[in-house]
Amino acid sequence: MKKVFNRLTLTIFLIVLQIAMLIALSIALRIYVPYMVYIAMGVSAVVFLFIIKGDKASSYKIIWIIIVLLFPVEGGALYLIAGNKRPTKKIAAQMHEHALIAKLLDESGNIPIANEVQNERMFSLMQYIRNSSSYHAYKNTQVKYYPLGELMFADMLIDLEKAEKFIFLEYFIIKDSSMWDCILEVLVRKAEAGVDVRLIVDHMGSVKLFSRSYVAGLRAKGIKVLRFNPLVPYLQLFMNHRDHRKIIVIDGHTAFNGGINISDEYINKNSPFGTWKDTGLRLYGDAVWSFTLMFIEMWDTFCKEDERIDDHLSYKCHMNHEIETDGLILPYGDTPLDSEELGENIYVDMLNQATKYVYIYSPYLIISEKMAKALQLASKRGVDVRIITPGIADKAIVHRLARSYYRRLLEANVKIYEYTPGFLHAKSFISDDQVAIVGTINLDYRSLYLHFECATLIYRSNVIIDIKNDFVQTLAESKEVKPNNKMGWIWDELFDAILHLFAPLM
Repeated sequence: MKKVFNRLTLTIFLIVLQIAMLIALSIALRIYVPYMVYIAMGVSAVVFLFIIKGDKASSYKIIWIIIVLLFPVEGGALYLIAGNKRPTKKIAAQMHEHALIAKLLDESGNIPIANEVQNERMFSLMQYIRNSSSYHAYKNTQVKYYPLGELMFADMLIDLEKAEKFIFLEYFIIKDSSMWDCILEVLVRKAEAGVDVRLIVDHMGSVKLFSRSYVAGLRAKGIKVLRFNPLVPYLQLFMNHRDHRKIIVIDGHTAFNGGINISDEYINKNSPFGTWKDTGLRLYGDAVWSFTLMFIEMWDTFCKEDERIDDHLSYKCHMNHEIETDGLILPYGDTPLDSEELGENIYVDMLNQATKYVYIYSPYLIISEKMAKALQLASKRGVDVRIITPGIADKAIVHRLARSYYRRLLEANVKIYEYTPGFLHAKSFISDDQVAIVGTINLDYRSLYLHFECATLIYRSNVIIDIKNDFVQTLAESKEVKPNNKMGWIWDELFDAILHLFAPLM
């Protein structure tokens, strides 16, 4: 732990040192090379025009416009370093891998299933997902919904014990915990028995445990490990992109997905924020192929060359029997390395399609103008829009920012509730008893624009009623937020305004 803390401290110190050096360089240029100031201001002017012209979210553009205007000499350079510098090599690698994945998805023979959707708007949404990401709908898949992390964890252990060929795990957070100890004990035994065990873990989310020596120990036990986007002591935009996914794939026929990370609070052991409310899904059947390929794409994009998975099809499970199921299942992944805001667009389209109700779980409510307008418009059309957020915050500033969005939504008759027993970490949409989404995608800028995410869209399946019933039960444990027309102190209003300004960076 001490070594990890020292490494984190050193990384932060070196980044701060670089910022200080950039400031010192700027001052030196003003004094000793004054003509460079005009060149830098010219760069800032060009950057300013490109920010205005760009298609990024307006809130994101505004904060950078302010930075460039306040610091006309340094602002343009700062944006090029930290605001718009794309990781071109990683984009090229990711695009290449996704092209391979897309071919395998096309060959799976399940694309025509979407044609069975009689609802034209839902058909068009599935077509959009397919055209934008190659992911498509499946039949022959059973889905089980878990209203709490400890319930899903019990089934995870049972299914991990049954693994015969491979186990893929991809997680944002893995902490030193009893939950991880139980999973690791199974993974080690399975690796010793010849099962191909691979783990992708986000380095920032799991840095306290996954030091180099710890990873080396796992590899010595036969577990292949990829630390996604390791922390490095220099400024770069890609450091802001994190792998926020939570996926387990077992032998190609079983997958788990949802908001549940691997740490004891997610199974309500030693939770510091009261009852930890989280949700997840277990998929069994053909749709697991999409999660399998999702993992392989991430692994092959960011692993070392000699660790790549060359024979993708060997990880496909050919179901030799029909599974008693109903509805359509569409797993999908979202990446920040393309120009498509897939996760947000799907949420917005669900709101636009709804005719009766939309129920939403979200731990964070830091929304773009597009999402706010979609929520407001749905409610104004007479749709019953309800959002449940945490009653106990895990991050005080972020919770304060979320509450600052309440007023404009309440004024449009969107109903907002706070889960009083503790912290709600679930991320889901349910609409009209017809469609639901459960996954990792929060209603905040980081999930919708900066992170690698994933989710499962469910259409006309009986499991949707399970999800709805859980929402209704959670409503009974939540306190409704009532409109308050009284203005707060001017300093409170000013503080909220500043928080809104920096919302895209949180």
